[in-house]
Amino acid sequence: MGNGCARALLNDGANIIVVARDNNKLDQFYNEYPDQITTLCGDITKSVTIMQLMELVGHKYLDGLLINAGGPPAKSFLETDLLDWDAAYDTILRWKVEITKAFLPKFESQKYGRIVYIESQSVKQPIENLVLSNSLRLAVVGFVKTLSQEIADKGITLNIMAPGFHDTAAAHRLYVKRSEVEGITIDQAKHKYESEIKVGRMGDVLEFGTLGAWLLSPLSGYITGQTISVDGGAVKGTMG
Repeated sequence: MGNGCARALLNDGANIIVVARDNNKLDQFYNEYPDQITTLCGDITKSVTIMQLMELVGHKYLDGLLINAGGPPAKSFLETDLLDWDAAYDTILRWKVEITKAFLPKFESQKYGRIVYIESQSVKQPIENLVLSNSLRLAVVGFVKTLSQEIADKGITLNIMAPGFHDTAAAHRLYVKRSEVEGITIDQAKHKYESEIKVGRMGDVLEFGTLGAWLLSPLSGYITGQTISVDGGAVKGTMG
């Protein structure tokens, strides 16, 4: 998801900082756009990497942040223990609060900023065997909505993208889990998920990325505190 948004921004001519844990992938990405990319190798969910990112940005003008990282393992409630919940708090919620607090003063001083969080359609309609994600991502929605109200008059917007099933490696863990629960093959599990999507296919990350790039642009200034589904019609509620 982050890769799709990054490519959309780059194709629009933006200069970006890319943070990832795999230095080889960062190098490959940099080689595609050497004049537009600065890389930082690290785990963005860790305080040390957030501090390194702040130092890298320094006094430079920063238009916005795209906040995204992987989710917790696929489990039902009965399969979890308290350590799973502690880890989910760290990987889904805590670091997003930390990075938001770290960069908010910069946006306030600029009187401008865009922050976009990539979460999941599960914040609007729970996904089976994802109890950790279903629960903690709702907490992200709560703090983002509240903060967006507190700073709405400061030129800073905060919005959430809630993707449904896209053709990414992250979705594979759900195929595996469903195949185990239902006693079917991984390919059959994937087909079942696809059949439940109203448009009849998985999402494409480059399609997804174009919305992320727009939300990070000046054109989105009248939209804040929103959670926007990008799910092929999977969420059935009228507020989806």
